[in-house]
Amino acid sequence: MRRIPPLGALRAFEAGARHLSFTRAATELRVTQAAISHQVRQLEDWLGVSLFERRGHALTLTQKGQAYLRELTPAFERLAEATTRLYEAQPGPLRLTVLPSLAACWLVPRLASLRERHEALELQISSAGELWDFLDDRFDVGLRSGLGKWTGLKAELLAPEGLTPVCTPALARRLRSPSDLRKLRLLHDTPKDGWRRWLDAAGVEGVDTTKGFAFNDAGLVLQAARQGEGVALGRLMLAAEDLRTGRLVRPFETVLPNDYGYWLVHPRPLSGRSDVATLRAWLRSEARATARFVGLAVTG
Repeated sequence: MRRIPPLGALRAFEAGARHLSFTRAATELRVTQAAISHQVRQLEDWLGVSLFERRGHALTLTQKGQAYLRELTPAFERLAEATTRLYEAQPGPLRLTVLPSLAACWLVPRLASLRERHEALELQISSAGELWDFLDDRFDVGLRSGLGKWTGLKAELLAPEGLTPVCTPALARRLRSPSDLRKLRLLHDTPKDGWRRWLDAAGVEGVDTTKGFAFNDAGLVLQAARQGEGVALGRLMLAAEDLRTGRLVRPFETVLPNDYGYWLVHPRPLSGRSDVATLRAWLRSEARATARFVGLAVTG
């Protein structure tokens, strides 16, 4: 059997030795300085040798530490190269998993723009409600709604989201103030307390938010609104195309911020792939243009 120390301890030592600083090593590895110090001591105990000389806050390498670093750094570089090769683009389209509502309401209407700007980029789009855990190789990247906290994945915020009533122009003419919503059917998205929170933000009382049609998909809510079934609490990013064409309108100005935004997610080693970089740049441009159109604040 190979005698190999714990990999986490090796990484902590290699980073600390390169920087001659546990603080900078902690920043690189996204852990605490105490964790780096603990793992280095764990490695020294496992090896039975001292790797660092500690003089106050100053760090220097012992001779054995210097020799070990010369061997470890190329080894970690080879591991990184092997991981990158594992995720190199394969022949065929880039495989993208997207939430059904985001695919239907936002992505597909913009594919003409992608084709015009990046004719050579091919996509295989799969619509799925569940979050792909990236533990298999069915997909390369995903578009998801959430807080951006997916363990082990790189997540880049494309745009925030906001909620506001949307309806057909005919129904909008019956709404002089938010209190008039009591006269019309409410269309509910998940979670169903959205209408209550929006009405509270608008300072409106007396509207029964327990009634109406409820849907588990934001795209279906907008479809029902387009058909004149009632007033939807629409997600602005998803409703943007309907608002642009005039199929739906915003009868009121109040927007309820949504904690969830839209994110591009993928395993970290894919960041350097050219097709992923191309898709990322296009998605970022389109999402931010949409956010500005509907009046959502974008940063960066």
